[in-house]
This record gives sequence, structure tokens and C-alpha cells, in this order.
Amino acid sequence: MGIGKWITGAIGWALGGPLGGLVGYLLGSLFEGDNAPQGNGGAGYASGGAFTANEQRNSFLVSLLVLSAAVMKSDGKVLKSELEYVKDFIRRSFGEHALPQALQILKAALEKNIDLPQVCAQIKLYMDPHQRLQLFHYLVGIANADGHVSQVEVTDLKNIALYLGIPAQEAESILAMFGGADVNSAYKVLEIDPSATDEEVKRAYKKMAIKHHPDKVETLGEDVKKAAEEKFKAIVAAYEAIRKERGFN
Repeated sequence: MGIGKWITGAIGWALGGPLGGLVGYLLGSLFEGDNAPQGNGGAGYASGGAFTANEQRNSFLVSLLVLSAAVMKSDGKVLKSELEYVKDFIRRSFGEHALPQALQILKAALEKNIDLPQVCAQIKLYMDPHQRLQLFHYLVGIANADGHVSQVEVTDLKNIALYLGIPAQEAESILAMFGGADVNSAYKVLEIDPSATDEEVKRAYKKMAIKHHPDKVETLGEDVKKAAEEKFKAIVAAYEAIRKERGFN
């Protein structure tokens, strides 16, 4: 079976380091004979070096699936709702053609022990802050697939954010995007305190809108950029909730 149309060409930096130890196994399940790409078996890796846009995209997708498996296993059980969320996300973001391959990679990842600190350290080295925020937003969505993020999942997600180099306030902001439509969550989304002035609210909204604009991840492809629109819409909704409560224009 060939790699298909979703992940095409060279994998990129994900074939080195800790991810490489996993990726060779994961992608090996999708190939026959000598066609499988070879990683370095998890050997050391270093920053630097140029990667094409396609290689960056492929490494992002592999990282997404590996960390998805880690989140799904975090509470000791893989829920059908979590699997359906992943399937729906893949289908909406990348198309129906991507689903078979993505599910095979995910299944293989669920069968492996994932060293989160090491894997996240590698991702942090090669992904920029905007890409890591988008990755984290997706992972919180998986945990929330059943309508509730358990305390165990919150702890694991905060650890992942820490390993990825995402500041605690930014992690809390993304967690709050799934916390409901209440105004208290809206303040957390905008990374401000309820005591903030109207002008401070407006400045925070503008700052967040720039930081999380979908264009920030456009180098990963139009499909990833499209997925980033959900995060951007949550920021707009948070601002509107506060504006409506306070009554300012």
C-alpha cells in the first residue's frame, strides 16, 4: 500500500530524533517491501537545516497524530467520541481521502509508548509558536470531544503545553475556548482579568486576533489554515460576549 495523497514526498524533520523512533514504525505500517521511508531510529537530531514547505507540513501532520494518540490515552481509555472527533477533524480539514491513512497512523501510535517530554522537545525545536498553538488547540478539542475535559486530561494537556514551550496563560486561553459561553471563560480566552478596562479589553482582543490569525499557519497548507479559523472564531466570540455584557461599541 502506498503512502497515499495526504502525506506525500519527504517527511522532513519528523524522521529524526524521538519522533523518528516512532515515525519509522508508524509509516512502515503503510508501506510494503522496500518502499518505506527510513528514519534514524530515534538517533540524535539538531536544529538548523532547511526544510521545504511540504516537509514542514508532513512533520506537522505526523506530530499531530502522535500527540493525538497521547491525549486519547491520557485518561486510561480511548473513547469513541474522541475517535469520532479526530475523524471529523481530519475529514473537515484535509478531506475524505486523508482519513484511511490518518487512522492507520493513529492506530499504530496508540499501540506505542510515547515519551512526551522528548517528543515535545523536538516539536518545539522545529515548529514556530503559532504552529504549536494550533497544535495545542487541536489537542484540547480531542480531550473535549465528550463534552468534558477531565482533571487528568487538563493536567496532561498543561504538561504538554509546558513541554511545547507554550506559556501557561496562553494554554489557559486555549483551554477556556472549550469552557463554554460564559463571560468568565471569555476573559480567559482574551488573557485578561475581569477588572480590565474597556480599552484594555479592546487592546487584548486586537492582540489576540493578530496572534491567532489563520494566516500565521498558512505555510502548513490551506487545510491547516482552515482549521485555524475555529480558534480565531472563538476569540471573536469571546470579545463579543464581553462587549455585549459591558455594552460598549
